[in-house]
Amino acid sequence: MSRAVIDGSSYILVHGPNTLKIGGSTQLQAKKNEDYEYLDSLEDNLRSFQECVKYAPNQAYIGNILPEELEEIDRPWYEEDNLLEEDRFSPRGEMMPENEFYALLQHVDVFDLVFLSEEFVEDIQGDISEHPVLGDDIELEGSEIEDIEELIEEGRAEPLRWQGELVGCVKEAHGSDENLSAHVILENLMAKASGVLAMKNLGFRQDVPLDEVDYIIECSEEACGDINQRGGGNFAKAIGEIAGCDNATGSDVRGFCAAPAHALMQASALVEAGIYERVAVVGGGAVAKLGMNGKDHIEEGMPVLEDTLGGFAFSVSRDDGESPVLRTDVLGRHTIGRGSSPQAVISALVTDALDKAGLALSDIDKYSVEMQNPEITEPAGAGNVPQSNYKMIAALGVKRGDIEKADMMDFVAEHGMPGFAPTQGHIPSGVPFVGPAAEMMEEDKLEKALIIGKGSLFLGRMTNQFDGISFILEKNDGAPVEEEKVDRDEIRGIISGVMRNMADNLREEAGEE
Repeated sequence: MSRAVIDGSSYILVHGPNTLKIGGSTQLQAKKNEDYEYLDSLEDNLRSFQECVKYAPNQAYIGNILPEELEEIDRPWYEEDNLLEEDRFSPRGEMMPENEFYALLQHVDVFDLVFLSEEFVEDIQGDISEHPVLGDDIELEGSEIEDIEELIEEGRAEPLRWQGELVGCVKEAHGSDENLSAHVILENLMAKASGVLAMKNLGFRQDVPLDEVDYIIECSEEACGDINQRGGGNFAKAIGEIAGCDNATGSDVRGFCAAPAHALMQASALVEAGIYERVAVVGGGAVAKLGMNGKDHIEEGMPVLEDTLGGFAFSVSRDDGESPVLRTDVLGRHTIGRGSSPQAVISALVTDALDKAGLALSDIDKYSVEMQNPEITEPAGAGNVPQSNYKMIAALGVKRGDIEKADMMDFVAEHGMPGFAPTQGHIPSGVPFVGPAAEMMEEDKLEKALIIGKGSLFLGRMTNQFDGISFILEKNDGAPVEEEKVDRDEIRGIISGVMRNMADNLREEAGEE
């Protein structure tokens, strides 16, 4: 049996200040409650694309710097003096401005639901044609601005704006089915488009042959469908169709924030079992979470930092002797009977897994848990989420006798890292470190990382359960496990012998009767 490895990873961010205003759940609630003071204040507290690009946590997420380098940059990271001079592109992905994303949005739309004005199309066609990943694939179609305005005035479409001007809209797909309303179609098309961008970057920047992908697992927090089967749709094949994965099939996995870790384990199992040779795991962004903590940021005199849609894609394939290995023999699982206290969850996902492998907490070089950017969560009262998790892991280590109490914070510093991912639910949950871990392993800076996905199932009001799964990502020892050659004649002989014995036994029993 061949081991499964991750031989490619990509990370993308899409700057979405205008989408934030029309699609983010906090802004929608403010509009419903007529909180115009907050809505009016948004305009002066949104970042430009260049500010978004230069923001250090964003640079860490797309892969231009390692997460540990954030420790060398003063906070607040959003202040002008602490911004970085970095590129919007990276070895693993990119950041995309909103106008280019609108062009991609129309490109991934196969039901003619995205309308862009003729003037906007004329302005953006040249820029999008020069995009290194998308290039000449995108041919846009313009519409009369009056037709776009009419759809919006009739309440049948969501507006798309750029630099204060109306440039397009997303139309409803059905007149009475709320599951196909303009708002839901906007959310789903943006999840699809950001997933496509991540997948295309996986192929272009990581040299992953997308036409050799056999299976796709999509693991975002969105769900598509109509009135009869709501979340029953398939983002995986929708993304693969546009990204060029012509030889793949696929399906979606949902598990709130823990879904990416579940998806990677399922992908590795499919590869190890020999069912597929290459499986892609992909997740697009969540529009609803744009500006989720916007009120708290503005009250603290900060820019609204939740202004990006996140996305990622991974290639899981057979052992190549070089890429990081997914240890499917060492899994942490939060089982139904375990309980949902923070200690129970961390014990199930960390110490149980390490005990199976005979490892101490200090044998794991880095832990990747909930890697939310603390500058986003602290103003909202949620504190520094990664650091809280690391402290809890260290406390368990003290209880087990792996760590002295006086060494807890040293353990946190050595085995943790600053949070750097946007708060998009599934985006920060463990998997943002897969790419950096591979880079560090290649440079002999890392041997083992524990990737931990955690999910809040109770948010769906179907159960009070928590959820989670974890796995070890390990530096490849350079010795791929060879598959055992099957001697077909030997197998046939064994089967024939078993069948003869069964027949003899049946005859003997019949004779006795």
